[in-house]
Amino acid sequence: MFELLQDLWQFMRVRKKFWLAPIIVVLLLLGGLVVLAQGSAVAPFIYTLF
Repeated sequence: MFELLQDLWQFMRVRKKFWLAPIIVVLLLLGGLVVLAQGSAVAPFIYTLF
């Protein structure tokens, strides 16, 4: 996992694609939110956002 993040950072640094960083962070946060709330009582409230 760490190697993947390191490769991604090197890609963005070499090709000057720093605009990808916020997109990746938002996608990771949304994915983590869905995974953490999947089996909890908060799930119905989260799914109404989408």
